[in-house]
Amino acid sequence: MANAVEKWVEEVAKLTEPRDIYWCNGSEKEARLLIERGIKEEKINGKPVFYELNQKSWPNAYLHRSHPSDVARTENLTFVCHSSKELTGPNNNWMAPDEAKEAMKKITRGCMRGRTMYVLPFVMGNPDSPFAKFCVQVTDVSYVAVSMRIMTRMSSDVLKRIDNSDNFIKGLHSIGDLSPERRLIMHFPEESLVWSIGSGYGGNALLGKKCISLRLASYLGFREGWLAEHMIIIGVEDPKGNVDYLVAALPSACGKTNLSMLRSALPGYKIWTLGDDIAWIRVGDDGRLWASNPEAGFFGVAPGTSYNTNPCMIDTLKAGTFYPTLFTNTALNTDTNEPWWESLTKDYPANLLDWQGNKFDRASGQKCAHPNSRFTVSINQCTTLSKDFDNPQGVPISGIILGGRRSNLLPLVYESFDWDHGVFSGAMMGSETTAAAQGKVGVLRRDPMAMLPFCGYNMGDYFGHWLKMGKILKNPPKIFFVNWFRKDDAGKFLWPGFGENIRVLKWIIERTKNKALAKETHIGLVPDLKSFDREGLSVSDSNMKKVFSIDEDKWDTELKEAEEFFEKFGNHMPKELHEEFDILEKKLKG
Repeated sequence: MANAVEKWVEEVAKLTEPRDIYWCNGSEKEARLLIERGIKEEKINGKPVFYELNQKSWPNAYLHRSHPSDVARTENLTFVCHSSKELTGPNNNWMAPDEAKEAMKKITRGCMRGRTMYVLPFVMGNPDSPFAKFCVQVTDVSYVAVSMRIMTRMSSDVLKRIDNSDNFIKGLHSIGDLSPERRLIMHFPEESLVWSIGSGYGGNALLGKKCISLRLASYLGFREGWLAEHMIIIGVEDPKGNVDYLVAALPSACGKTNLSMLRSALPGYKIWTLGDDIAWIRVGDDGRLWASNPEAGFFGVAPGTSYNTNPCMIDTLKAGTFYPTLFTNTALNTDTNEPWWESLTKDYPANLLDWQGNKFDRASGQKCAHPNSRFTVSINQCTTLSKDFDNPQGVPISGIILGGRRSNLLPLVYESFDWDHGVFSGAMMGSETTAAAQGKVGVLRRDPMAMLPFCGYNMGDYFGHWLKMGKILKNPPKIFFVNWFRKDDAGKFLWPGFGENIRVLKWIIERTKNKALAKETHIGLVPDLKSFDREGLSVSDSNMKKVFSIDEDKWDTELKEAEEFFEKFGNHMPKELHEEFDILEKKLKG
C-alpha cells in the first residue's frame, strides 16, 4: 500500500506525465550520474544542462547556462496563497488558493512529457534536531536535482523518517517551456506546499532555498513561536579563544557571503561560518535566542567574489570534494576552460564566451558574466566552517545585525536603544536594489529585516511577532545596524569594508558586554571613536567622522517614506512601532 509521499508523487505524475520517475538517494554516485545525464542526454532549449570545466584548476566543477529570460527571482510572478488576502498582506501578491491551483493545473498539465521526474527527499536542518523539517520536491531537470543535493541534506533516510505520515513539506517544480508567459511560483503556506513552473533559476526552482526556508518557514514560525530569517550566522573568535555568535540580515548582494567568511584584518580575530543566507531562530530553555542554518550549501553571487574580496570562498569553490560545484551564467575562458566573471581577475582573459555562450566582444560595453551569475557549492567545503555548524540545538546569539546598501544616509554602525526600538528601525529598513531581483538596479526600496520578498504572511503581523519574541526573552540580544556602503560627495566609499569590517564586529561584541563606549544620537548609539579599534586602519579622522555622521534633514525624508510604507499594513501594524515613530519624529523636530 502506497504511503503519503508515494501517493502525492503519483498524483503529480498523473498531472505532469513524465517519461519516467527517478527517486534520488543523495549519494555521490548518483550526483555523478545526474551530472553525466546533464552533459550527454538532457537538453534545455537544445543545449546541454551542464558543461564540464577544467577539473585540474576547478575540481568537480560544471557550468550551467539558463534561459536569457530566466536569470533572477521573479517577484511579480511569485504569489503567497493564504486562505485570505489579509493574512497574505500587502507585501505579497495574493491569489485565492482554489483559483491559484486551477491556474497552475492548466500550465502544469503534461509539462514533463519526454522528461524524467526526479523525486528529491531532503531535510531542512540537522535531521536529528527537534526543529528539522522534512521535505520532498519533484523536478524535471538535473540542474535542480544536483543543486538541491548541494544545498540541502538529501537522502533516502528522509523517506524513512516521514514513513506513513503526511506531515511533510511538498515542492512541485517544472521548467515547463521556460516562457515568462507561463512562469509562476505559488506558495500555499497553510498546506506546506510550493508549486513552481516555468523557471530554472535558483530562487524560483531550488524550492528549499527562499520558498521553503523563508516564505513557508516564516509562517510556520509565526504559528509555532520561532523566526525564519534572511540572515547569516557567524562565530567571532577573539585572541583569547572566546567565541560569540551573531546573526546578520543584509539584502542580496549587500555583502552577506563576504561577511560570513570574512578574513579578519585584526590580528588574533577569526570568523567561523555557520551560514551565509538563512537562520532559523528559537528561544532556548535558557531564555536566550538560538540559531541554526537549515541549509547545507552556498548559492552566492559570483561577480565581486575574488581572492581580494573573499579568498575563503574562492578556496571553497576550488576544494572539489564529493559534492559538485556549479556555476550558473558565468563567462567561460575558452583558453583554459575555466569559469570567469568580472573582478575574478584584474584583467579580462583574451578569449571569452559570455554568459549566453557567445564570443565576447569587450568593445560592446556589456558584462561578460551576468551580474546575477551564481555559484552553488557545499558548505562542507568551507575552510572556515564552524565546528558547531551541525549542532542540533544551534548556537546562542549574542547580537543581531541588520543593514542594507545606503549611499548617504546610515552611519557605518549604530545600536538600537532597546528591542522594540530595534524592531522599529528594522521595520523602516531600506536598501538600494541589486541584480538579484528583476527590475532596475540602484532604486531605494523598503526591505524590513531584508525580508520583504520572503515574508510568507502579512508583514504587519511579522513585526508583531518580533515584538512578541522580545517579550518572552529573559535577556534580549542587542540589535545593531550596519552600512558598509556610505559614500563621500565624490561618490567614493568612505569605508574600506571586507576584512576591516571585523572592527565593526569587535565594537558590536564589546557593546553586548557593555565594554565599549557609545554616543547617543536621535536614531541610536554610534561608536565613540575612542572605543573603536582603529589601529593600523588607513582611514582619515575626517572620513571616520563622516562615516559615523547623521544628516537629520535627510531623516525627515526617510520618516515620510517610512510612514507611507507603514500605512500599507493598516491595523496590522503594531501600536508599539507607531509609538517609536512618534518618538523619533519629535526628536528630529527638536
